[in-house]
Amino acid sequence: MNTLIAIIGLGVLCLLFEIFEWRKAIIPVTVIGLLAVLGLNISEFNSPEAYYNNMMIVSEFSTAFSSLFIILTIFLVILSHKFYENQQGKLSDFIAIKIFLLAGAVAMVSFGNLAMFFLGIEILSIALYVLASSSRLSVKSNEAGLKYFLMGSFASGIILFGICLIYGAMGSFDVIEISELSRSAELPVWFPIGIILVVIGMFFKIAAVPFHFWAPDVYEGSPTLTTALMSTLAKVVAIATLFKLLNVMNADLSPSFQLVIVIISMASMTVGNIMALRQVNVKRILAFSGISHAGFMLMTLLSTTNAAGTLLYYTSAYALAGIAAFSVILYVCKHNENEDITNFHGLGKTNPLLAAILTASLLSMAGIPIFSGFFAKLFLFNQTIQAGYIALVIVAVVNSIISVGYYFKLILAMYTKEPNEERTGTPITIYAVAVIAIVLNIALGLFPSYVLDLLA
Repeated sequence: MNTLIAIIGLGVLCLLFEIFEWRKAIIPVTVIGLLAVLGLNISEFNSPEAYYNNMMIVSEFSTAFSSLFIILTIFLVILSHKFYENQQGKLSDFIAIKIFLLAGAVAMVSFGNLAMFFLGIEILSIALYVLASSSRLSVKSNEAGLKYFLMGSFASGIILFGICLIYGAMGSFDVIEISELSRSAELPVWFPIGIILVVIGMFFKIAAVPFHFWAPDVYEGSPTLTTALMSTLAKVVAIATLFKLLNVMNADLSPSFQLVIVIISMASMTVGNIMALRQVNVKRILAFSGISHAGFMLMTLLSTTNAAGTLLYYTSAYALAGIAAFSVILYVCKHNENEDITNFHGLGKTNPLLAAILTASLLSMAGIPIFSGFFAKLFLFNQTIQAGYIALVIVAVVNSIISVGYYFKLILAMYTKEPNEERTGTPITIYAVAVIAIVLNIALGLFPSYVLDLLA
């Protein structure tokens, strides 16, 4: 709870800096503040506690994922320095929105009450709607914001309707009470229907098939930094929240529900990878890649041993690789009208370091050793096999092989094509974020137990 209060206070402070015209201090103060919040959050790791009549529950799960969210936000704030350099009058607005989005993310994994759960979703969603359409002179950005708002509103409405049905069946919003009541022999029919509706709404948030149609267009049309946020932080928040929701409410997966998860997982991996093979826009490639990874992440819902630790490890590996990749994309495509692969031609010659970082990021997403993406899939497949879903693992392995095709399409463009233009003056912030993110990714691969054992 102290972490959430500190994050909100930092967001308000960002707005005050604009009032007093201390714009140059916004980025450094925000980064220092987030580092302090990270330390505060880590200090609460071994101190589980409930606040405000179980509205918020601080647990090892919420603390671990909140730490990941804060780290990703620090990277995104650092990248904001150059991305918004021509909009100094609005810098505090963009930074404050990201901080308040982080507050919604923390609330989503710390909820003890369905009212807080929905409040967190709306805080995060509204911030994303604004950021998606924040480039007001861009038709693509306006279209992306409108599409995301309309589809997101439908999803939020479905979630809210599901929560209403759960309340009607149980007479409470408190997840602990709901969990206890759900163990009774006779459950009202509204309870499973409510759970299904909430899960459908969350499938939209993680862009799982068949609720994925918004993702490619919104990712392509949104400002690149917003796309990076959606692809990493927002997706990780949604899957972690869905995982917690099904666990804290004691929603044991029936055989039919397990079959649905398996089908959606297979469909997400297959559709995401096959569609990504046909793309020439890098942001659309990563959008379909994210859909595929959502399918992999859903496999944790079927695991029975240390599924939370595996999910934390997988999301950390995926998000760090995504941050590193988008750092390079921000540099390469900043002054171009699109993010097509042609913009990356010859990057290995004009900027070998960034080309190497982007290559490492893509290899991690593809599941190639020594990167943590390989070990994340290895641990995930092992747990899924132990749970008895061998066919699902076979499909996942085949899709991992397919994904190599579109990742290497971009890698080959960087090293086998002639450069289209000379690129000079790479901002130090791009180098810093890209290098730190990929180093952390490799470190996770070398020392996986440090993350896996956090939620064992």
